[in-house]
Amino acid sequence: MNVSYRWLSDYVAVEGHTAKELAEKLTRSGVEVDEVEDLNKGVEGVVVGYVSAKEKHPDADKLNVCTVDVGAEAPLQIVCGAKNVAAGQKVPVAMIGAKLPDGLVIKRAKLRGVESQGMICSAKELGLNDKYLPKEIQEGILVLPELTPVGANALEVLNIDDSVLELDLTPNRSDCLSMVGAAYEIGAIIDRKVTLPDPREGLVEEGAEAASQVSVTISAPEACDLYLARVVEGVQIGSSPLWLQNRLMAAGVRPINNVVDVTNYVMLELGQPLHAFDADKVTGGKIDVRFAQEGEKLVTLDDQERELTTSMLLITDAEKAIAIAGVMGGANSEVTAETTRIILESAKFAGPSVRRTSRQLGLRSEASLRFEKVVNAEAVETALDRAASLLCQLAGGKALVGRAEAVAKPAEQVTVSLSLSKVNGYLGTELTQKDVTDVLRRLNFSYQVEGETFLVTVPGRRGDITRDVDLIEEVARLYGYDNIPTTLMNGVTTPGSLNPAQAIRRSVRNLLAASGLHEIISYSLTHPSRKARFTGAYPDARLLPLAMPMSEDRSVLRTSLIPGLLDIAEYNSNRSETDIALFEIGKVYLSQEENLTVQPVEKQLLAAVLMGNRTSPHWKLKQEKVDFYDLKGLLDKLTDALGVEGLVYKSAAPEGFHPGRTAELFLQTVEEDVFLGRIGQLHPSAQGDLPSDVYLFELELDTLIQHAGPTIQYKTLPRYPAVSRDIAVVVDQAVSVGALLETARAAAGSLLESSDVFDIYTGERLGENRKSVALSFVYRHPERTLTEEDVTLAHGKVLEALEQTFAAELRK
Repeated sequence: MNVSYRWLSDYVAVEGHTAKELAEKLTRSGVEVDEVEDLNKGVEGVVVGYVSAKEKHPDADKLNVCTVDVGAEAPLQIVCGAKNVAAGQKVPVAMIGAKLPDGLVIKRAKLRGVESQGMICSAKELGLNDKYLPKEIQEGILVLPELTPVGANALEVLNIDDSVLELDLTPNRSDCLSMVGAAYEIGAIIDRKVTLPDPREGLVEEGAEAASQVSVTISAPEACDLYLARVVEGVQIGSSPLWLQNRLMAAGVRPINNVVDVTNYVMLELGQPLHAFDADKVTGGKIDVRFAQEGEKLVTLDDQERELTTSMLLITDAEKAIAIAGVMGGANSEVTAETTRIILESAKFAGPSVRRTSRQLGLRSEASLRFEKVVNAEAVETALDRAASLLCQLAGGKALVGRAEAVAKPAEQVTVSLSLSKVNGYLGTELTQKDVTDVLRRLNFSYQVEGETFLVTVPGRRGDITRDVDLIEEVARLYGYDNIPTTLMNGVTTPGSLNPAQAIRRSVRNLLAASGLHEIISYSLTHPSRKARFTGAYPDARLLPLAMPMSEDRSVLRTSLIPGLLDIAEYNSNRSETDIALFEIGKVYLSQEENLTVQPVEKQLLAAVLMGNRTSPHWKLKQEKVDFYDLKGLLDKLTDALGVEGLVYKSAAPEGFHPGRTAELFLQTVEEDVFLGRIGQLHPSAQGDLPSDVYLFELELDTLIQHAGPTIQYKTLPRYPAVSRDIAVVVDQAVSVGALLETARAAAGSLLESSDVFDIYTGERLGENRKSVALSFVYRHPERTLTEEDVTLAHGKVLEALEQTFAAELRK
């Protein structure tokens, strides 16, 4: 909202406070001012002149010699090159010695031999923003209205000697979207009385009752509380007076004609949007507020055909829609140069309805901005009378008697109870009853005092105040935040900490980052084709589309983290970064329904991708590609760190993975094996442009957290030496190494500390379908040194068990 300092002074006495001082006070009280713009860019000595004669320059085709009366004894001779200069015009004239923006000083000069005693100025030369002016004036001198007095100070006439405060309002302070609202705020801050214009001053009422010419009904009471209409006849469409145009331009609104300008002016003044219909284009003199019908269309004032939905609120006559309520009028009822009868609309539309319609149509206007934040019901009638009176004054109109109206929901008065003890308790102050009543008086809030309790009647313009804490905020603002003492909190405090799940997630991040992986965060919204490339662990989950996606690339909720990781891998690979190690923790959204009736299941997953070389290039090291076991080692490291036990790998060939190089992961529990995720190589068909094999896993992080060990298990450091023994046995090719180790561990008993496989050999010497497995064993006793007999006995039991269970033969 742009607030003109001079316009503001019509409502509240701001003398003694500059625009910048007011901006500082507003900001300190909670209404931030982004900028204070001085409209005067350094202009001095410019007056209003009258071009009494214009002749061609004797030696220049594009120059004119003008005789200009500036109210002095003798007229001035000024050479002007503007195409639109003509005799009979009122124009701004820079006198000899006048100053213009950029430090330009006007001096007496000769142009092609003809003396020039000043300069006739354009809007741009005066430092004005001419984008609101007609094109012919943008390209030439600024022509002033005929009634502008000759010799007057052009700074005052053009409102150049003014400053504009640009308010950056929070959504709750919609009251300051009007000059009157800003005046109440300024008046409260500097403790000055606010004086409002009489809305009926200049109103000429005669003729028939307005209700006999136009009838109003509300068929959508849930979206419109109140609708009022006035009829003004005998209107003459033309330009607005200069003072009105100047005020609109200072607020950032382009002048159009006197009728439209009046509606915009009243909207800026009172915060109540209005609309003017050509009464002769409203069929049957009937206005109804209803929702649009299926397939209904309307061409709006911007000449765009709008396709309407049944949720959009319309203003209609007996046959057709004539406006989109609160957003924009229709071209079929537009006020034109031929218009003589006006129907003025003033209403209170539901904010959510206007907001939804504006967003769906992609159509934002000054009116919709105010309706979205809910307008003041008390200003609906006031604004209507104010606009009608201005039309009588500025457009020669005469208003019919009274108004047509429809009321769906009467305005309710808001009364809030506030106790003095609660004010001081919240603010940590020792304010007296007088301090609080002084704030309420400055705010123009009526109130009653009962003991230490204030019963405050909130005016309709302050719709943001509904509770006592809102009033406490008002007291704090106007008492002054700088005056509120700093106090320490008292009471029981609880130190913050991570819950177990948060702590585990942080540990996972730290461990993977320490292992050389980079964490990424990809979009939860993705393209439907991403699932076709990689289905993830939930192939039956349906893609959930957004109702109103911003683009097709972000139109559905993801069901796997892998596509996002692959996109990042491709992005880096295309830029010559081919050694990839990435991970992500994020949510996927799963549902079996095409049309949602319940919320989708949200699962938090952990996914990682490895690709390229295991290590960075080095002259001393041979480059090796990552493989399945790099990823498996990373997973084993992760489960060990979290204390997760019973991890089982089961061979599988799910869609998107390479068959024979993939496993499904389960956690063994007493009841059943719990699915954890998948690990393996990406299928070549899903690899796309990636230059090397890709290995990945995707785990259910919540399952991993659920089975994480509650505490770290510590073991005493061994005091006695260990004894190592190796053994190589020949078994059938089908015997799994895991089974060999499990049997050996069971046979060795409590003396066995660890066991592992260190070699597997196959060859013709062993025979067909035979293999040699070399195992190492470490024996240790916790309380004494082992003897040779102890180790030989335990080791003999291992060999015997392998021979009996797998028909193993000791390799010689």
